[in-house]
Amino acid sequence: MTTDDWVVIAGVITVIYTVAMRWCMPTPKAKRLISFAPLAGSVFLVPSAATKGYSASFTLYLYSCVLLMFVIMLVPIKNRVAADILEQEQKPWDTVPFNSASLYWIAFSFTGCTVAMLSIWPAIN
Repeated sequence: MTTDDWVVIAGVITVIYTVAMRWCMPTPKAKRLISFAPLAGSVFLVPSAATKGYSASFTLYLYSCVLLMFVIMLVPIKNRVAADILEQEQKPWDTVPFNSASLYWIAFSFTGCTVAMLSIWPAIN
């Protein structure tokens, strides 16, 4: 795939991420914060990739995979995450305990996404 292909893919995944994450977030503050994550990710990823000598295609691949990974990790547990975020915003002085089922899902999906990400790049490169 060419760099232009990865630019299009990254753009589409950014839109998917933004729509899905805003749908998951319960408050305007959370929706606003999550909307800036792709920008923050790119501000971190691009200089980091440049110093490591990664190609533009590989950098866009990593960017796309990370955004997609967040969608996969959070959309299935949307209700629990939304409830926790809402509770934390309503009671900032308290620490909201982690939901163990959510933690297991996040760990499982993170591992699966990471394995898939590492396996797919050599096949499409």
